[in-house]
Amino acid sequence: MKGKHLCLILLLTLSLFASHSNSLPLSTNKRWIVDELGKRVKLHCMNWSSHLNSMLGEGLDVTPLEDLVGEIKKLGFNCVRYTWATHMFTRYSNYKVGKTLDSLKLPGIRLGLRPYNPSLENATLVEAFDVAIDEFGKQGLMVLADNHVSDPKWCCDDNDGNGFFGDEHFNPEEWLQGLSMVANHVKGKSQVVAIGLRNELRGPHQNQDDWYKYMSQGATTVHKANPNVLVFVSGLKYDTDLSFLKTKPLNINVGNKLVYEVHSYAWSSGSQSDWIEQPVNQLCGRVMKGLNNRAGFLMSGPNLVHW
Repeated sequence: MKGKHLCLILLLTLSLFASHSNSLPLSTNKRWIVDELGKRVKLHCMNWSSHLNSMLGEGLDVTPLEDLVGEIKKLGFNCVRYTWATHMFTRYSNYKVGKTLDSLKLPGIRLGLRPYNPSLENATLVEAFDVAIDEFGKQGLMVLADNHVSDPKWCCDDNDGNGFFGDEHFNPEEWLQGLSMVANHVKGKSQVVAIGLRNELRGPHQNQDDWYKYMSQGATTVHKANPNVLVFVSGLKYDTDLSFLKTKPLNINVGNKLVYEVHSYAWSSGSQSDWIEQPVNQLCGRVMKGLNNRAGFLMSGPNLVHW
């Protein structure tokens, strides 16, 4: 990717930081995300789970979708990181929302949909996904469609079968199929500005060789299907580590659409008690040094441009 640019997003406690009223689609220019006019864009995204067992956005049984999205805007967000499970598209795309809730023994949620979001009860899971995506766009919010898991369930655990390529529920070929399906599916929805390849790779089977192999294939698959979207690439160890890119870049050609994503939590660098027992300035210095070593280096130096 020589001559191409990339950018790094810091995902801090599951929030992406950014701004709207932009000309879409988005792309990257060195370390920045920019709009079609070259104006810098700051993604300020709220995380909304729709990757759990029901494969339905949480909260829709207690509040109208329009109101929930409106509240997101009032809080100052300009983007939603809307999560999805691979199997929702590859296996369950024609399943109805209501029947899915019945199969999970969640009659209360099905009944709750009727007064607040009645159109969803008899919609398919993918149609319900579209209804949410369309409402985000209607209210001027950008969307990062994040592949959170393969088998729809809570995330995350080292041994949940969703952690790394080849795990019980994480078939690489089916994952690529799902990425292609979603990338094609949102083609006409300009509010979907990015697709996240996978949330928090982890577990005993994680290794760099497979990371390079499959993340390259995933990024290429998304870009081929939908060249307008940014491609978010996450690292290893629950997406806290991209340090291996110092010595071996990810050699892919997705133009100016590559964004590296790193997560940083209070527990990512030591224990909670450290923040009470140690001098805060010194601890912050060590945390930032560690973050720069694991990922921050991607925002400067030769690796920024020469790929």
